[in-house]
Amino acid sequence: MRYVWDNDMHIHSRLSLCSKDPEQTTDRILQYAKDNGLKTVVLTDHCWDDKSIPSSDWYKYQDLEYCKRSLPLPKADGIEFLFGVESEMHHTHLIPLSLEEMDKLDFIVVPLTHMHMVGHAITKEEGASPENRAKAWVERFEAFLAKDLPFKKMGLAHLTCGLIAPNREDYLRVLELLPTDKMTELFKKAAEVGVGIELNASDMDFKPEEAETVLKMYRIAKAQGCKFYMGSDAHHPATLDKAKAIFERAIDMLGLTEDDKFHIGK
Repeated sequence: MRYVWDNDMHIHSRLSLCSKDPEQTTDRILQYAKDNGLKTVVLTDHCWDDKSIPSSDWYKYQDLEYCKRSLPLPKADGIEFLFGVESEMHHTHLIPLSLEEMDKLDFIVVPLTHMHMVGHAITKEEGASPENRAKAWVERFEAFLAKDLPFKKMGLAHLTCGLIAPNREDYLRVLELLPTDKMTELFKKAAEVGVGIELNASDMDFKPEEAETVLKMYRIAKAQGCKFYMGSDAHHPATLDKAKAIFERAIDMLGLTEDDKFHIGK
């Protein structure tokens, strides 16, 4: 059976400093879920909770207590509206969220691809060229999978994020440089630990001629048994409004079935 789009597990509210949109409320997100027949939506505002790991000025106010200002979340019959966060990975490969705090959350997404944060998420050397960025992509993925984490309630956010490189040409080059054998190894391990693989609305909104470059890793992930969830990564209602068409296209292009669906905790 074809993958039924009934989830969005990466959504921001107006609390995220990259949103600040007064219309991006939890009530608006719930209405989006109702309008599209979604069964599961997850609030994932940016969170840097471990003060012992150096944070940027942008992150330092967005701790877990700040994120909890959205609680309690509104409810509706037939819809699970869950509370999670989008954490981060420092260039030292540390994640600024303790296992104790992870245990209290419904879901945690971790981006490995915030490579625009040179000096924070990646070092200046790692950001010096597409070749270095491709190497950093692999090393960050390896470091993530080597950790002792509650993988079955975690997702890897936007693995083909445009922020991998400063321009589209270099972005596509980074993806082309990722070794097939290494991606196969990484996604095999990802499937074994049970972490979800995100299909991000921004990542999936590519030009037809870019499809094979962008989708290659997801095809590998599918072949290795990884499970997928959808993430609009919406910071504004306009992104919610266009998510359906993007996700349905991605499902068709990847040939996803219900067997490929990620379920939190399973």
